[in-house]
Amino acid sequence: MTNSGLQVRTTRQDTRGGSQGVDAAELIRRLEITPEDLRLVRSYGKIVVPQIAAYNTLFYQWMERQPEWSIFFSDAVRLTHVQQRQMQHWQDLFEVEQIDEAYVARRVRIGEIHARIGLSLMAYFAGIDHSMRIFKHELYDGSLSIDDYTHVSVAVSKLIHADATLVLDAYTRATSQKIADQASALLEMSTPVTALWDDILMLPVVGIIDSNRAQDIMSAVLRSVAETRARIFIMDISGVPVVDTAVANHIIKITRATRLMGCQSVLSGVSPVIAQTMVELGVDVGGILTKATLRDALAAAYEAVGIRLVTADGRAAGSRS
Repeated sequence: MTNSGLQVRTTRQDTRGGSQGVDAAELIRRLEITPEDLRLVRSYGKIVVPQIAAYNTLFYQWMERQPEWSIFFSDAVRLTHVQQRQMQHWQDLFEVEQIDEAYVARRVRIGEIHARIGLSLMAYFAGIDHSMRIFKHELYDGSLSIDDYTHVSVAVSKLIHADATLVLDAYTRATSQKIADQASALLEMSTPVTALWDDILMLPVVGIIDSNRAQDIMSAVLRSVAETRARIFIMDISGVPVVDTAVANHIIKITRATRLMGCQSVLSGVSPVIAQTMVELGVDVGGILTKATLRDALAAAYEAVGIRLVTADGRAAGSRS
């Protein structure tokens, strides 16, 4: 496919088959990059690429005054590697023949790296702005007419803005994915369904229960019930600070779902305040076995599965005599 004479492929797919962000065709269309723009950029590259080492010196003199210097560039080996990659990046831009998917992928990679190491977007855009000043002013030799320089300056700005667009898009997607992964991990950690004994599962719930978390709890519980064929499921809500109508309904749905799988639910940690709240809300808890404490819930669960615990001296566990 072509767009303004530039060869591109219209879509890119990631390894999961989904959209991977801005593609070459969209970038060209949105920024109105033409073959003439690329020709002008290459012509200007003949002026600045031979001075790429000078750019490197000027840029890192500026970079040394930035707060990110000590965090990301204090290591000499890493600094040398970054400088070489940066010079290759700018040479790639000023010698570009076409905006294709390979070109886009190289820019996307930069955004992903910045997101992974934690370099802020403010630092990135400050660096882009300073680089533009170096290339447009400090390395310019004054050999072009005013009109030619104006056209070249516009074309160079388009390409640099295209780079920034790709980096920002990749950075945003990578950061969003990181946040989503962390949220998923936290949800998994917040639903530790534990097998206490043969046929008995327990889940202590701590914190706020919203719709997303309730669905995650239900999925984890039902999966564990199916895997263990448990007969009793204890859900302890003593760590839930607030019970409103929505929370109560979530709890009831979870207990009813386990019942459909042949597993009886025991709700423990029902404090006087929670009990009063549920009554005032008119929540129907019929069919749900409730206990004030986890100890009482465990006793009921053991009795339900025919387990009798005794101490070393033969007394029944829990006996105070």
